[in-house]
Amino acid sequence: MRVQSSPVALSPLFVPRAPKGRFQPRMTATASQKSTSKRLVPEPQAKAPESSTLTSSIPARIPEEQRTLYREVLQVLEENHVPYAVAGAFALQQHTGICRDTKDLDVFLTSEHVPAALARLQEHGFECEIRDPVWLAKAHRGDFFVDLITGMSNAVITVDASWIERAYPATIVGVQTRVLAPEELLASKLFVTRRERFDGADIAHIIYGTQGKLDWNRVLELVGEHWEILLWALVLFRYVYPAHTDYVPRFLWHDLLSRFKNQLAHPDPRARFRGSLIDENMFSIDLNEWGLDNILEEYRALRQPKIVSPETRCG
Repeated sequence: MRVQSSPVALSPLFVPRAPKGRFQPRMTATASQKSTSKRLVPEPQAKAPESSTLTSSIPARIPEEQRTLYREVLQVLEENHVPYAVAGAFALQQHTGICRDTKDLDVFLTSEHVPAALARLQEHGFECEIRDPVWLAKAHRGDFFVDLITGMSNAVITVDASWIERAYPATIVGVQTRVLAPEELLASKLFVTRRERFDGADIAHIIYGTQGKLDWNRVLELVGEHWEILLWALVLFRYVYPAHTDYVPRFLWHDLLSRFKNQLAHPDPRARFRGSLIDENMFSIDLNEWGLDNILEEYRALRQPKIVSPETRCG
């Protein structure tokens, strides 16, 4: 059973609506991989945190040009019946009350709907590109971007139609639309574990903000064989909020800890290295010098269908 998050203070740009009948549109997307470099010497002085990393309930001010672009993108998708759900800062705000500066709009959809979405956005003057056919496309005009996301970059978790069907109705920048349900939002953050970005705090805030009133069986379904990454996130939640351990139901603690105990009691000497699913850069020495398996390449190669351009789909 899914329970709507408890009411929270929201920005005037974002007004949740009571759930109604499901609406089904169509979409488009593109994607790219990022590589990061490490400094070899410490910085002389600690930097102040970027505003995008600070948490607050104070509504962020979105520049009018950016607001207008977001509104136009959402209207294009709605008018052309592209099935999608908004994620990122807007979904986090609904489920936790946290307001965060955002420089882009995250739209989740299936890879099958990306070509149609890109084609419609191009017709409205947006520049579109497929950055990474496994998971990401972008549309932009001027300095503001919209990310069209079809799953995680490591291809472990992918968006299917159920993500859109389960989304919660909401109003964003004046457009009646929908945001990811808290279960899918949580799952989408489990593998955001890089040195330069870690979404563990977002996961903890989703659990705390909903008081754990989630469909935990759905979360287990989404993580599948990668249940240990969920256990890791839950242990972090327990460490941060020790007085609210009960927000994670006892059956789930028992299930995951029993699995973990069994793994410890019966280690598999043939179990493969999984570091590249976490971060192929931080674990590059394991792959390039120590000869361990790069299963990231295998997951990404097996990801089907991949994002294709509107021209390719038409051909």
